Amino acid sequence: MAQSSHRDDFFQTTTSLQETRRKAEKSSNTEGNPIKLQSKLLAIAPDPRSPGAVYVAESAGLLRKVVLETGKTTALYKGPTAPLTSICFSPDGATVFAGCWDKTIWSWDVASRTPKQKYQGHTDFVKTLISVRIGNDDLLVSGGADADIIVWNIHTGERLHVFQDYIRGVLDLAIDPMISDEDPAQITVFSSSSDRSIRRFRLSSPLKEQTQSDPILEHETSVNKLFFDADGDLWTASSDKTAKCLSRESKWKADTTLQHPDFVRDVVVHEQGGWVVTACRDEEVRVWNRATEKLHHTYSGHFEEVTGLLLVGATVVSISIDATIRQWSLDQAQLEVAKAKAEGSLQEEEVKNPQEALTEEEERELAELMGDD
Repeated sequence: MAQSSHRDDFFQTTTSLQETRRKAEKSSNTEGNPIKLQSKLLAIAPDPRSPGAVYVAESAGLLRKVVLETGKTTALYKGPTAPLTSICFSPDGATVFAGCWDKTIWSWDVASRTPKQKYQGHTDFVKTLISVRIGNDDLLVSGGADADIIVWNIHTGERLHVFQDYIRGVLDLAIDPMISDEDPAQITVFSSSSDRSIRRFRLSSPLKEQTQSDPILEHETSVNKLFFDADGDLWTASSDKTAKCLSRESKWKADTTLQHPDFVRDVVVHEQGGWVVTACRDEEVRVWNRATEKLHHTYSGHFEEVTGLLLVGATVVSISIDATIRQWSLDQAQLEVAKAKAEGSLQEEEVKNPQEALTEEEERELAELMGDD
């Protein structure tokens, strides 16, 4: 046990103290041009009216609009006193919604920042939100830690339907981009859960009695995020330490599996560059070559778990429990520069600490020499 007179060190193991100091030292890095905020960041969404701005949900109960180029906060939405977990906008972009730990969905007028209707019906944390317009109906769909998925009428606040097919909390919702030409008055929504299953259900106008399809079971545990690529295939991020591509053509069987050292929190696909980008609990943002399925580069900078990713042009924006927003280039030339820089830093460390770079055989030879002495 480490000895210390500092009150923050009492009752902590040596490993815990070392980890705290490691994070404190790492927190001063400027990788990814960090925008530093005041509380943990749990969700990120693009500003539908301003490509250079994002909205972030904070554990302090604040919803914040941030301009990426300047790092300035240009709008702050207040009211909740519990952490916000998710963000979405109404189909017309005039209203912003946030799911909250207080079991409600908050809403504000985007322009005036005036609080609007609260949607109450979940019996546990609201974890994920999406909105959609079907025909003349504007619908809000929410998933909660209570394992319920609720469909709301945005304008009246009425609960139109509740899905109760999960046995554990709902973690994410995503709209299938492949809308049927035969029936444009309905859409398919995919949902994921901490019970490892992914399910599908249809929403129509007018809303009819709904049933869910058989579950997709391609992961071993919680499926944290869903992302559809341009081909309509489904990418998933899971706590089983993998990100997978579930092929539509193969009836949602995995044809790509990207292994990680820890829980995968998010995944996005950059079509132009051919990159798959993942966020991991181990603080890293990884860039994978989609064609070869090989890890191309790891962006390091966050000093706590990475909780979300967002594509903005040729940049991936990441958020973290460390209360920072960081930006990483997916441009081929800039990626190569970043990769070379990282490899150069590694070589420098090996020069500074040559013993750490020894092979097992070299270590044995060194040990034998030391023993001879």
